[in-house]
Amino acid sequence: MNSLFDDEQDVSYNVDGYKPLAELMRPKSLDDFIGQEDIVGEGMPLRQMIENDTITSMIFWGPPGVGKTTLAKIIAVKTCSVFKQLSAVTSGVKDIKEFISEAEFNKANGHKTILFVDEIHRFNKAQQDAFLPFVESGDIILIGATTENPSFEVNSALLSRTKVYVLNSLTKENIITILKKALAKIMDMNKVKIKIDDDCLSIIADLSNGDARTALNTLENTLNITPSVKGVKNITKSLLTKILNKKTFLYDKKGEEHYNLISALHKSMRNSDPDAALYYLARMLEAGEDPLYVARRLIRFASEDIGLANPSALVQATSAYEAAHYNGMPECNVNLAQAVVYLSVSPKSNSLYTAYETVKKDALKTANLKVPYNLRNAVTKLDSELGYGANYQYAHNTENKITNMQCLPDELKDKKYYHPSNFGKEKAIKEELQRIAEIKKNLK
Repeated sequence: MNSLFDDEQDVSYNVDGYKPLAELMRPKSLDDFIGQEDIVGEGMPLRQMIENDTITSMIFWGPPGVGKTTLAKIIAVKTCSVFKQLSAVTSGVKDIKEFISEAEFNKANGHKTILFVDEIHRFNKAQQDAFLPFVESGDIILIGATTENPSFEVNSALLSRTKVYVLNSLTKENIITILKKALAKIMDMNKVKIKIDDDCLSIIADLSNGDARTALNTLENTLNITPSVKGVKNITKSLLTKILNKKTFLYDKKGEEHYNLISALHKSMRNSDPDAALYYLARMLEAGEDPLYVARRLIRFASEDIGLANPSALVQATSAYEAAHYNGMPECNVNLAQAVVYLSVSPKSNSLYTAYETVKKDALKTANLKVPYNLRNAVTKLDSELGYGANYQYAHNTENKITNMQCLPDELKDKKYYHPSNFGKEKAIKEELQRIAEIKKNLK
């Protein structure tokens, strides 16, 4: 057990009169800002713009709880700008015009105005267009925040006048660092003693799915519920399980059970067992697994275990990934369930998988073989003189759109890598390959 506070005071945790923990822990400077090092780390362009007070209008795109609002507020303080915030959910054109008037007044008095618009994708075209002339004139520096792809959700005219910065989900290590800072601050402010297992911090971080706000809210709720015994709040793994009322939350995303469950899901789908596959899907999602990780595995399965036996399987899997990306948990659980059932009941073939694994070995062993001259493009006069493109046969000039031209190097000319099965649409592909082979044979 890791004790984060060793004083023996007999007092209870109490945050009455204080802001919510997530707000209390909001960083005030870039030095306190955790995560997003690729855009605000030392030497990064955005950090330099902030420190040099040369920022322009921008849009922060990323999932909830990764620091979009916080970063906008830090920019306002660092650049000595007036900070105004609008929510696209509750504001309209009238509100925009009122803020613009205030920004014009600020500009006339030598002050910059940063207008932060949360969920900017929720503004309609007319509302977004209202910003255009004022962004262009410099009356406002617009910082928009969105969880949706701005290429689809923000007007092209406004998008062309802003720089998009992508903020990623915080790492587990980022979340644990934030939680430890929060515990230290709580104990310092309230003179309270808290003991917590390291495993508990790991569980809370896993549950947050990269969302600092969720992690801090979970920690705050846990502390509020945890009883104080002789002035000590002792949070153990078993106590956290009871508080959260979900044993599956003890699932370790990097542990053995993580790999056991994804293996069980994959093999259940391969065995055309949708019930078992759904069960293992739920085990992972309800334990806090990243839905995009699951979706990526489904995409792999669609080609590895189904392939051309049902080409639509890959479409279904990639669509599930997109749905999981846009919806997030818990809404995307049914999207992934749809894909899992579809993949489970699809005809199976591993022909593509075995073909690639076989050809990969030959590709590595024969990496020195040159591409046959007839398949090369003669870009220059010298290429033509060397014979590039010589004896190339253009398939579209033939009756069946097929020639008997050799495409593999001589050393591999008789190799066959792809052997379609007799299942699903691969049966038709197998018949088509036989037809092509017969045509080529007759052309010799």
